[in-house]
Amino acid sequence: AKKFSWAPPHIVIVVTGRRFYDTNTAIYSIYDIRTDIRPTVAEVDLGALRKNLSVIQSAVGPKTGVLAVLKADAYGHGAVACARALEKQVWGFAVSLVEEGIELRRSGVTAPIVVLGSFYGFSHRDVVAYSLTPVVSDLRDLELLARAVEENHASRLRIHVKIDTGMARLGLRRGELPQFLEALLAQPKLELEGVCSHLGEADSSDETPSQAQVREFESARLEFAKRNLRPLVVHLANSAGSLRFVSARGDLIRPGLALYGYGSGGFRYEGISPVLQLKTRVVALRDLPAGASVSYGALFRTARATKIATLPVGYADGYPRSLTGRAQVLVAGKRAPVVGAITMDMCMVDVTDVECNITDEVVLLGRQGSESIWADEIAAWGNTISWEIFCGVSKRVPRVYIGDR
Repeated sequence: AKKFSWAPPHIVIVVTGRRFYDTNTAIYSIYDIRTDIRPTVAEVDLGALRKNLSVIQSAVGPKTGVLAVLKADAYGHGAVACARALEKQVWGFAVSLVEEGIELRRSGVTAPIVVLGSFYGFSHRDVVAYSLTPVVSDLRDLELLARAVEENHASRLRIHVKIDTGMARLGLRRGELPQFLEALLAQPKLELEGVCSHLGEADSSDETPSQAQVREFESARLEFAKRNLRPLVVHLANSAGSLRFVSARGDLIRPGLALYGYGSGGFRYEGISPVLQLKTRVVALRDLPAGASVSYGALFRTARATKIATLPVGYADGYPRSLTGRAQVLVAGKRAPVVGAITMDMCMVDVTDVECNITDEVVLLGRQGSESIWADEIAAWGNTISWEIFCGVSKRVPRVYIGDR
């Protein structure tokens, strides 16, 4: 279709059991049959999310807006629910892919949505039809986006231009800018709204690379000024960059990791807290004698009489197999080791030394009593980074939203 209306309906309520979902209010605990069959859930605290945003905004000051990063389904937290929770407090949202932007628009989000990915394939018409803001760094995209504006009978399309200041991933090098900007000036249907880049080492203890990128960014911006191109917004800094480098804050910052309660490289906004917890329940208990093997490959054998709890969560849910032999979970407020190979759908825990019964709650990521296990610790066990842990929580795990009032 040449024109798509993504305005939400006045009200939609789906009643499918004990709970309901209302698109015009912040009630997100939609009934999900999966939670009645298999109790593995990702619990997302929207109140903590909003508090984290407030902490970030207080730290950077009122003159700097927030372009909240919701790519990868809001780092696994659920982009639609997170967008609804934050929309009234931010300048707009950033996604990586066009389809991520479309999902938000179809859910009724009206704030600006900036597509950071800078690659559009055959989706230029969708960018225009859904009123997305593309980040552009390819000459070909200028012509294709301008044509899409005409075909959708739109008046203009606001774009952001990306400068490569050292990541060597996407963006225009300084020497490529003159030709690109002349081509942009030749497209009256395209309006320059923003200029951006990305810091590749913002969480490094060495500040030199980031400072060099900021200088390169400012130098490249002179090419815009020469042509009287004056963007409304400039954005460069991610979570760590916005915390550490005042010179990188610009008009907008792009927090992702900090919104969800984490820092990187030892740099973390004081006062933020993790938003997501991964929980399940015990579905089986068995008593094994000494010398019994557990799970595939007999990677673990009991050294004593051992009580083993089976949990309905595995690597298909985002609990990585690489944690085998290293992970711990929380049972009855105490740590218990995961033993044997983590399988696709299940894992086993040695609960010999804790009080444990069938259907007891188990926390794989989060807090139980005075104990906690957060993504940083799980990432260390799996030799990865914290955001890979919560980004990896799969779609088959229901998201349960709390703190929505």
